Amino acid sequence: MSSDRPEERREELSEELRRLGRGMRVPDVDGATMAERVLAQIIAEAVPVPVAEPPGRGERVRAWARRRWRLLTAALSGLLVALVLTPPVRAAVVEWFDFGGVEVRYDPTASPPPGSPGAGPPGCPQGLTVAEAALRAGFDPVLPAGLGEPVAASVSADRRVLSVCWGEVRIDAFRATIDPLFYKTTPVPAAYTEVDGRTALWFPERHRLTLKLVDEAGRSYGHEVRAAGPTLLWQHGGLLTLRLEGVESMERAVKLAESTR
Repeated sequence: MSSDRPEERREELSEELRRLGRGMRVPDVDGATMAERVLAQIIAEAVPVPVAEPPGRGERVRAWARRRWRLLTAALSGLLVALVLTPPVRAAVVEWFDFGGVEVRYDPTASPPPGSPGAGPPGCPQGLTVAEAALRAGFDPVLPAGLGEPVAASVSADRRVLSVCWGEVRIDAFRATIDPLFYKTTPVPAAYTEVDGRTALWFPERHRLTLKLVDEAGRSYGHEVRAAGPTLLWQHGGLLTLRLEGVESMERAVKLAESTR
């Protein structure tokens, strides 16, 4: 017969959970329905220990509450195990981080928006000169030495992002912030590299790029979503975050980034 003393009930519950854990077979962590299988197994195996029927109504209610509590605790424990072991959740926890105003998320099930696989990044529609763009943005861009003269430049509506274009190659520059401006969702993890001894990220595959749209008053009014090609992401002087898009090789992208002035 189970005791009503709290310390004895806790010890009894701990022992039941230990027996349950020893007997539980965890399914393949990469199975598509792993969480459902784990929970189903826990519910099937978490049968409460038989308790002698107490004589009074109050005792019956307390015994029923103890059985429900054991079952609920076991189910919640299984749910935590399932969440930790499910690959998409694990990926979201491990591979979701910020990099100087760019939020990066690794999701193996993600796919870029539809578009021509060979299409390069969009050009600079405003057709500004670099000097005009720098005046609007309030800071000078960082330009690589190996690409020649830029074709055009543009500035976002809120004047925070300065873009410079060389045909199929584009650099976006903005002051590093805590609040993300760009969001990258990639099916392939970013590779870590270095630019001038500082950590940089290389995205080798096409991925989803989302840009927060902010008006001149700083109010967010939507997002622009497009597919982005191979991209190098790094910081310059700890003040500017830069993304170089349109260069197919990480080695060449790093050399271009290190030639910026």
